[in-house]
Amino acid sequence: MSVTHGVHLRRTDENVREIEAMATLLGGRAGVDAVLADLNRQARRTFLLGRWRLGQAVDWGFSWDERDRTDPVWWPQGVSTSADASDTEDIGGKHVLAVSWYAKDERGVRITFVDLASLRYRHVLLVVPVLDRHGMLVLRPLRVHAGGIVWNGPYLHVAATARGLITCKVDDLMHVPDVRGHGAWDRLGLVSGGQVASYGYRYVLPVRFSYKAYADDGTTRLRYSFLSLDRGGERPAIVAGEYGQTGQTTRLARYDLEPDTLMLATGDDGYARPMAFDEGGVVRMQGASIVDGRYHVTVSHGPWKPGSMYVGTPGNLEEHRFATPMGPEDIAYWPSTDRFWSVSEHPHRRWVFSMKRSYFD
Repeated sequence: MSVTHGVHLRRTDENVREIEAMATLLGGRAGVDAVLADLNRQARRTFLLGRWRLGQAVDWGFSWDERDRTDPVWWPQGVSTSADASDTEDIGGKHVLAVSWYAKDERGVRITFVDLASLRYRHVLLVVPVLDRHGMLVLRPLRVHAGGIVWNGPYLHVAATARGLITCKVDDLMHVPDVRGHGAWDRLGLVSGGQVASYGYRYVLPVRFSYKAYADDGTTRLRYSFLSLDRGGERPAIVAGEYGQTGQTTRLARYDLEPDTLMLATGDDGYARPMAFDEGGVVRMQGASIVDGRYHVTVSHGPWKPGSMYVGTPGNLEEHRFATPMGPEDIAYWPSTDRFWSVSEHPHRRWVFSMKRSYFD
């Protein structure tokens, strides 16, 4: 790999021993199929498709249950789909969305798996397993913004801003037995009797490894604010970009994936470097997806004004105003339906919505 752009990523060692210790404690792995068979919340189709309510480009959407629509602590951010995860576009026969949320308290990050047919869903808590100096298992919350995710094959990549990417393996999903001891709903980790408290979540997904962000001298590290999967090139790729206010960088990068392993392609030095790198983004970008060589970029204008979609190439992006609800976030493309999926973040104005690509032609 001869392309260099100053920014690069390097994969850490895998948390093999730590995850095996978790599996031993919790009775093995459950996997994503177990979660999809045990969905416990009900989303509702929304029919408020007025041109000003859900955005002019939106023609289908749903909202979370009342707790999640109004929750001031947990904020939805990233989105990926079973079309990213699988060439057949389904997982176990289901069309599935995955949505990341970050908590404004100590609980970290969760991923929501949604069955699009029934609109039933369940939250899964992400955890960082650590073995202390005595070899005892410690569980910590993953404290990142999780502004974007890519679910590709067995891997779930989470945007971690200046830290790079955090990667989990959905096969590592584990079921947590019900714990009702003192403080169990407010704790994460081992409690008396060898049980595990997980803030009340019945499923947890451990971090397996990270792609740590680096930059050459004279170059600022890329902020990995959002992610998407691009299947349009010779090799699949992860698209990453920066949220930035006026005066900040708004760069976009494309990292190739190895088709066989689905890992980021690396050079002889072990670093993954972007095969495309552009500085022509726009301020307040929240998500970017490439289809047929064109970028489709979501931009938020705050909690009260509908969002925009910018379409084109970096440095030549055309704004489609009022295209999305207020507070649009990450974006994912579903090839067979030729649609984009996105989420909006603000309490009482939280939707998951889709848009036909043809609207932006």
